[in-house]
Amino acid sequence: MATTYQSPGVYVEEVDSGAKPLEGVGTAVAAFVGLAERGPFNQPTLISNWTAYTDTFGGFLPGTYLARSVYGYFMNGGGNCYVVRIGENGSSNGSAQKELTAGPSVELGRVKFTAIDSKASPGEYSVEITDAGGDSPTDDMFKVVIKRRGEPVEEFDRVTVSRGKTNVATVVNATSTSVRVEEISRATVAKPETGEVALVDVPMPPAPAPELSTDDYVGDVADRTGFSSLETVEEVTMLCVPDLMSAYQQRVIDLEAVQAVHQAMIAHCELMGDRMAILDTPPGLNAQQVKEWTVDKARYDSAFAAMYAPWIKTADPGAGNISFMPPSGYVAGIWGRNDDTRGVHKAPANEIIRGAVSLEMQFTKNEHDLLNPVGINVIRSFPGRGTRVWGARTLSSDPAWRYLNVRRLFNYLEESILAGTNWVVFEPNDEALWARVRRTIAAFLVNEWRKGALFGRTPDEAFYVKCDSETNPAEGIDAGQLVCEIGVAPVKPAEFVIFRLAQFSGGTSLVSE
Repeated sequence: MATTYQSPGVYVEEVDSGAKPLEGVGTAVAAFVGLAERGPFNQPTLISNWTAYTDTFGGFLPGTYLARSVYGYFMNGGGNCYVVRIGENGSSNGSAQKELTAGPSVELGRVKFTAIDSKASPGEYSVEITDAGGDSPTDDMFKVVIKRRGEPVEEFDRVTVSRGKTNVATVVNATSTSVRVEEISRATVAKPETGEVALVDVPMPPAPAPELSTDDYVGDVADRTGFSSLETVEEVTMLCVPDLMSAYQQRVIDLEAVQAVHQAMIAHCELMGDRMAILDTPPGLNAQQVKEWTVDKARYDSAFAAMYAPWIKTADPGAGNISFMPPSGYVAGIWGRNDDTRGVHKAPANEIIRGAVSLEMQFTKNEHDLLNPVGINVIRSFPGRGTRVWGARTLSSDPAWRYLNVRRLFNYLEESILAGTNWVVFEPNDEALWARVRRTIAAFLVNEWRKGALFGRTPDEAFYVKCDSETNPAEGIDAGQLVCEIGVAPVKPAEFVIFRLAQFSGGTSLVSE
């Protein structure tokens, strides 16, 4: 309503300029779900730094990966995150908590054998190293005999400590139901000494943890439990469940349960539409096994999920040693660092992993060729360049959503436009409003183009905003709708860099006159 003036004079009025400022939302807020020493159960808690985590949830808990993942997240440049502690009152049937411990183990040269059964008594299992059988064994081959109470239960012949399909960890972990093998040193050792040694050492003290099921991880929205409780937290853009793998290692859950939780994580992220799941592969898998498990068995296919392999070796302050762990927390930190330094439009790859000593398995170029097309992001070590993330793909089979930065850029644009245009609701739906909407969104997208997020030499080549009588016919206006079409051209990463080198005779000009 116009102001009525009653007396002569000069008047100053504040008027709306037309366009509304539209600011970008945050892109790198991780959520971690797992087991902690103390703290609130099933309550998303905002954590800003490592000190805040230890004050709320305690320190490193042996046998679990939550604290180590959060620590690696902050180490690699992550900012704010949310932590959800699970495991209240034991499993879904209400049983009391029990102690989750590691089984007896023994170190032989550069490898460690650990009993899968955490309740096994010291000396119940033993490992015998003998000469390899078969025809013409090489000098580095040997035979492993697993015994229980003095009786042989498993044999693994012609294995080595070298990389490849004969590696003792690869062979044993693929089929053994008695022990797991972990490479604990990169020292040059031909093979373990012959003889029999009992599994007696228990390196990890008991860690309080529940008898978990898939329901503990997934939870319920109505009850605000598990990662389903994160539906109430709009700031989250990344979801990590590192302790899913600790439960698998302790045989609390099996591979089918791991796949069920992964699928639930993907469904949660697709439902929310503003976050992505960072998935870990099971430990001890070679390249072929990773591909078979991901593509043939689990059959993941989503633009809202990314998977990384292999596991990384980092310091474990809880156990006082260096051991392997799932990389999801460290990768989430890299995503945050990448967004801060370059922007969400930059693919979070070719980035060094801070704190990584080595890898569980060194994938070769040919093995990488096997995994990259199916969306497995490989972590590799390069001489003189450290351990780096060497992949930036989603698990989607749709080429339009192949790259992580494209999916995350659209998440960012959608959330920013959604948050910055609430003022439009209930405004008069006419041409004046359409023009204000166009100016608001166009101004925002021009800034994104200037940052390098959109492809094109000019803004007209990078995006378009259409909000007029064509997108808003009379019947749409009568229904109370305002429709604005927005098209953007995202930048794609240079994944395959090709230099074509040719030979020509010296002194001959290649430039035509």
